Amino acid sequence: MKKSASRPDRSGDIRKFRPCRFVAAVIILLCGLSYTPAFAAMMASAKSTAVCQNMAPSLESHLARLGIDFGNPIYVRIFKQSNELELWVQDEDHYKLFKTYEICAFSGDLGPKLREGDRQSPEGFYSVTEDRLNPFSRFHLSFDIGFPNEYDKALGRSGSALMVHGDCVSVGCFAMTNGQMEEIYTLAEAALKNGQRSFNVDVFPFRMTAENMALYKRSPWMKFWTNLKEGYDLFERTFIPPVAVVKNKRYVFEQPYGETAKNHRSREPFSIN
Repeated sequence: MKKSASRPDRSGDIRKFRPCRFVAAVIILLCGLSYTPAFAAMMASAKSTAVCQNMAPSLESHLARLGIDFGNPIYVRIFKQSNELELWVQDEDHYKLFKTYEICAFSGDLGPKLREGDRQSPEGFYSVTEDRLNPFSRFHLSFDIGFPNEYDKALGRSGSALMVHGDCVSVGCFAMTNGQMEEIYTLAEAALKNGQRSFNVDVFPFRMTAENMALYKRSPWMKFWTNLKEGYDLFERTFIPPVAVVKNKRYVFEQPYGETAKNHRSREPFSIN
């Protein structure tokens, strides 16, 4: 697997202070308004605006060849062993594979992240909402996958700012090339703007085939991985992202989310600008 060179600071992603954003936050507070995902969806930088406007036409054409509308819901799967990030897009009731990207760099070994500072990338079932997109990222563009989730918290795991981002360098995150991240970010932003409430980012140690499970059967993480495999198998059968909840310190999978892409869309016509 690929590992990046170390950097002086070890933060996965830190949003830089922006005076104009601070002033905007004060105004909102004075007006008695709360910070909501709808407001977060409006956040954009000059870079993210330019990137999304530049990438949208080619992505729209690519999706059209698959018979899928630009702005449909997305789903992300990551496989650490093979350095792969899959991006799926919903076509009415099921999801189709849009593209498989080679991950440029990630930190650590196979197995979950346990604590802040262990330089380990996480494994599990995560969810990205509008407020977790960061158009101001110092790693080109990024989104926070939502570690620690409820499962991680139940087991006392700690960490913060675990991202999928550009710039091809990682300390616990999943780093992509800038070009890859521009495509991923544009599709993520479009889906969220167009009505998807959140998208799953499911992280696996490897493709959870019977052969791979047998290969790693002596791993101390086998019990954990067997639980992850339940969600992996559910998607392999249905091509609908699994809905993971946490009960008794393990993942339990509910019936797959069954709304169609049409039901996810905004009432207003979607624009790529």
